[in-house]
Amino acid sequence: MRYFRNSFLVTAIGLTLGAYLGWQTSHTWTAALSTVFIVAVLATLEVSLSFDNAVVNAAVLRKMSPLWRQRFITWGIAIAVFGMRIVFPLAIVAIIARIGPVSALVMAATDPDNYSRVLTSANVSVSAFGGAFLAMVGLRHFFNREKTLHWITIIERPLTQLGRIEAVELGLVLLIMYFVSTRLSGYDQFQFLASGIFGLITYIAVDGISALLKVESALSGEVVLSGAASFLYLEVLDASFSFDGVIGAFALSNNLFIIAIGLGVGAMFVRSLTIMLVERETLTSYRYLEHGAFYAIIALAIMMFVSAVHHIPEAVTGLVGAVFIIAAFADSIRFNRRMRSE
Repeated sequence: MRYFRNSFLVTAIGLTLGAYLGWQTSHTWTAALSTVFIVAVLATLEVSLSFDNAVVNAAVLRKMSPLWRQRFITWGIAIAVFGMRIVFPLAIVAIIARIGPVSALVMAATDPDNYSRVLTSANVSVSAFGGAFLAMVGLRHFFNREKTLHWITIIERPLTQLGRIEAVELGLVLLIMYFVSTRLSGYDQFQFLASGIFGLITYIAVDGISALLKVESALSGEVVLSGAASFLYLEVLDASFSFDGVIGAFALSNNLFIIAIGLGVGAMFVRSLTIMLVERETLTSYRYLEHGAFYAIIALAIMMFVSAVHHIPEAVTGLVGAVFIIAAFADSIRFNRRMRSE
């Protein structure tokens, strides 16, 4: 439990702030308790949607120096909470409504219904951008020609062979984007394709920067990502994972500050879980866990694409990812038992 000590502290502070905000609306205990409940549900939603994110983060963090791990915990949580949960929604509203960031903040505080309407109207663009980026992350893992460990061999081995084709994952994502766009019409179709292309460009840019920042380890001679490159990759990845949670949170509350508190508490638990996975070397002990996380990423990317056409409940999104993680964890345990019995 020592890994989650700070998370429980943040939870206590978040629930207290939630109760205060609820009390301010009508000065009744009912409103205060209702807001506390919404904060708790939002935190649970964030954890369930981002569990696969924690596993992938751990896979990157275990190759980082202790200094950059600490920076990810401190700087990263600040970026995750204030950047993605507050600044990002305000930026979207400011761009769509063609108003300044201060005006967007005033709208969030004084006219939450209109703020919620403007933000949710960006669902097509957000789904396309996040889906494209996450799809590239997931497919790059399975199309990796050097990948030798497979979980679902009948699927993964052929994909590894297809990885010999240059930029095969990029072509596949473009085909998926085109197919989904045919289900849209008018300006929505343009928004979807344009945002998806920007998602691909963002992935290529982050991947290119990472390649430029690769350094050779003085101890092993192995070429690895520098701490700065890994940090950049993790922050963009975290942002992509957060898109559906930020938009979906408005189904529970249209108050920007309540949403920020609830999702921030959840983000803190995800960070704590990530550090635990790294320090306890869980990914090494459970060999298929990382595979399950990447399957969950691809599933999330597909659901984000589909959500541009049909609404998908956030509970379904979180459940699908959890199923892949649990299945991979169970298969890892069975493998470990077979190894011990031999």
